[in-house]
Amino acid sequence: MVFIILLFIFILQSVWLFIAELAGKDLDFPMVIKFLLFAIPRIIPLVLPLSVLLSSIMTFGNLAENYEFAAMKSAGISLQRAMRSLIIFITILSIVAFTFANNVIPYAEYKFINFRRNIAQLKPAMAIAEGQFSDVGLYSIKVNKKSGINGNTLTGITIHKKSPMGEGNKTVIKAKNGLLISSEQSNTLQMVLNDGYYYEDVIPKKYEDRIKVPFAKSSFKKYNINIDLSKLNKVDVNNESVSNTNTMLNISELNYTLDSLHKNMKTEVLSFSENINQRIGMQRIIKNDLVFNKTKTLPSNLLSKYSNDKKLNILNFAISNIENNLLSISGTNTELEFKQKNINGHILAFYDKFVIAFACFLMFFIGAPLGAIIRKGGLGLPIVFAVLIFITFHFINTFGKRISQENQLSPFLGAWMSTLILLPLAILLTYRATNDIGLINMDIIMAPFQKIYQKIFPPSK
Repeated sequence: MVFIILLFIFILQSVWLFIAELAGKDLDFPMVIKFLLFAIPRIIPLVLPLSVLLSSIMTFGNLAENYEFAAMKSAGISLQRAMRSLIIFITILSIVAFTFANNVIPYAEYKFINFRRNIAQLKPAMAIAEGQFSDVGLYSIKVNKKSGINGNTLTGITIHKKSPMGEGNKTVIKAKNGLLISSEQSNTLQMVLNDGYYYEDVIPKKYEDRIKVPFAKSSFKKYNINIDLSKLNKVDVNNESVSNTNTMLNISELNYTLDSLHKNMKTEVLSFSENINQRIGMQRIIKNDLVFNKTKTLPSNLLSKYSNDKKLNILNFAISNIENNLLSISGTNTELEFKQKNINGHILAFYDKFVIAFACFLMFFIGAPLGAIIRKGGLGLPIVFAVLIFITFHFINTFGKRISQENQLSPFLGAWMSTLILLPLAILLTYRATNDIGLINMDIIMAPFQKIYQKIFPPSK
């Protein structure tokens, strides 16, 4: 029951996140259902541990509140024995969760991303996002606001026309508003622009005239642009070509990909080191080092052998060489950092498969003893404890992944940080519940203050 309620809440959150892609886009009902079905598996890792935690607190809190545990203990049944069948159930649930994370979630993520891309291509109005440039055919279009039926009325339009020869954007069109006109029977999307300007760079034949940066400008009241959508509309919603994210891979695929990424990075490091050594002459110096030391002795000041003009040329050449090498090293370092982040992302995706399984086990051993200690069932106090514990777990998990993604922490520690921090809490709560110790022993906390009070105010005889 808790799982269904929480799943419904998180589905509403997903709908809210993607409402701009669904609302008013003339999507038929089966496509919307398909969209939601592909989005559901990605929220299971959030819903399942929280469901186990909350249901455990509610169940054991209800048993303790109605003195069921007291009856069990009077009959010689310990808490561990009462939890035995549930431990077996949670173990099976953890195995199912791992299987789900390893097989179903990657497949659903794969279908979800491709389905979103294909919807945008089938509905041209969806391909134009507000506040950012979107590529539609040979045009890069930005609009400040979309309104009207299916978002076809545009306001604040800026269009960059791409050159067919790959020479960049030399044409810019700006308009106050416009309208998208399309038809299912036509492969042409007509954009009618109102009250705008047309700018186009003019490239003179003489190179020296290009410094003046000439361009042509014209204004218009109405301007029509026809965009060929024949390539965009030749799309099947079942077509699948996006497959480069680590969330789409299972354990075996992640192992294979990580092996390839590590080999590729190692090869690039070796290649760059050999290249930079050859550029600065390191290999030649190493090979001829012994011979050079035996045959010649370097003067204390090499530049003293040259004239001032040659000294200047040598120093300029050395500075230029150093700057080029530093630039090359900086660029390669940035590229290697990006590749390392990609590797870290794949490692985190690998450990996530196991974290969700262990999280179910961990949340049970936090929720069950906590419910037995607080002795409150229902949806009141258990929800408060469950939300606090889960927010802590989710925050630590997100924080660990972020810093390990940026290569500031080991991906292993980043993925397992939340479980490693909450594991002592699970052990402590289980120990206290087993030995009938309250959540907080007030006698231990108040004992030092009582001693101080007795010293200041000794009891009268």
